[in-house]
Amino acid sequence: MTKDFVSYDRLIDAALRGVVRETLRHVTEKGLSGSHHLYFSFQTGFPGVELPDYLRAQYPDEMTIVFQHQFWGLEVEETFFAVTLSFNKVQEHLVIPFAALTQFADPSVRFGLQLQSTGTPPAGRLEKVTSGEDAMAAEVISDTEAKVVNIDSFRKK
Repeated sequence: MTKDFVSYDRLIDAALRGVVRETLRHVTEKGLSGSHHLYFSFQTGFPGVELPDYLRAQYPDEMTIVFQHQFWGLEVEETFFAVTLSFNKVQEHLVIPFAALTQFADPSVRFGLQLQSTGTPPAGRLEKVTSGEDAMAAEVISDTEAKVVNIDSFRKK
C-alpha cells in the first residue's frame, strides 16, 4: 500500500472546518436569516474550550449548542469562535476552537458535517442544548432530516 504523503484526510478536515468558519463569518456580517439555525457539537475537554464549570460537569465529553434566536457577541477568529448564550436564563460566554468541533448542521437546509474526532455520537444523531427559554432540552435529528457528510468512508483503514 502506498503511503499518503499528502495527508488528504487532514486537508479535507481542515476544509470542512473552513466551511464552519466562513458560515460564522457570514453570520457576524449578516445575521441568521429565514429559518436558518446552526448546531455545533464540540468536545468540552478539548484544549482551549472555555465554558463554565457547571456546564463542563454536566457535559464532560461533548456538548451541542444552537444558534437561532438568542446568541450575542459572536466573534470569529482563525482558530476559534466565541459567543454568549443563555442557559436557564443565565448568559454565559463560551470559547470554542474549531479543532474541538465534532459536528456542524443547519437543519433548515438539511446540511450537516461530521468532523474528524474521537468519541462522536452515531452518524445522523445530534443531541442539542438550546439557548433561550427551553435551555438544556434534548432533541434528536434523524438521518432523514439532515445530510451528514462523514469523511471516515474516504479514509484508509
